[in-house]
Amino acid sequence: MILNQFTNNTAIIGVFLTGKSLDAALVINSKIEKRFSKKIDTTASEESVLHEVISAIENVMVKDVMGIGIGVPSLVDVKNGVVYKVRSIPSWREVHLKDILEDRFGVQVFVNNDANCFAIGEKYFGKAQKYNDLVGLIIDEGLGAGIIFNGFLYSGANCGAGEFGSIPYREHDYEYYCSEGYFDEKYGVKANILLNRAKEGDKIALAIFEQFGYDLGNVIKTIMFAVDPEFLILGGSLSEAFPYFEKAMYEKVKTFTYKHALTNFKIAISEHENIGLLGAAALYFDANNKSFGSING
Repeated sequence: MILNQFTNNTAIIGVFLTGKSLDAALVINSKIEKRFSKKIDTTASEESVLHEVISAIENVMVKDVMGIGIGVPSLVDVKNGVVYKVRSIPSWREVHLKDILEDRFGVQVFVNNDANCFAIGEKYFGKAQKYNDLVGLIIDEGLGAGIIFNGFLYSGANCGAGEFGSIPYREHDYEYYCSEGYFDEKYGVKANILLNRAKEGDKIALAIFEQFGYDLGNVIKTIMFAVDPEFLILGGSLSEAFPYFEKAMYEKVKTFTYKHALTNFKIAISEHENIGLLGAAALYFDANNKSFGSING
């Protein structure tokens, strides 16, 4: 059972920044009590985007908020809360987000990348609540992963833990073959269009997703060698195609060298549409639970 921060009405704000939008939510007792969402101009200046973030937080702020968690699609200095080189926001090259927001709001602020927010969100609010060693794998525009080790988020020394997409694979790397852009580059078709064709029973689309499943299965095997999780949860836009790559993925996973490791290993699809936003809020609980030294009973 998760420690009692959720049962004492602790109010936390979660902020989730993507390449196109900004979401902020007031989270109390595991529920979103208030929410603010808007599209952002990704070409705007650093100060302009920061203003949007601050404004979004102000829209959901209440007087007894204990902390703020924020997820961004970039490399993060987790200890100091510095965001580096946000691919989708060119002006954000080095933003000291933790210091800026703590100075502005006077509460603890925790910053991490979007994949880590997905993983810790599933640990606290989703299907992974009963697992202590797990990986959250996002398959959409890129291939990102968050690692939960012994009940806590593991980001690595440079927030680089879980960058399995950058591991060399075939002629490129895993991300090349297991993200949306591959379908357009290799087959000249958008992933969502290909998915619609698969739903209609198109044999070519089904064959393409079958190959995708084999490649994704190899990613999962690599994760099993590196992390040895008991649970892996898939999220992101391409997880919607799970029925069309599931069989091939499992066929490849079952070739894992250490057969006994497959006995209790589970794979699931995320079903919570707000898991990244909730996961940003959960950064507060993860950090503070670490200071208590335990998370589950």
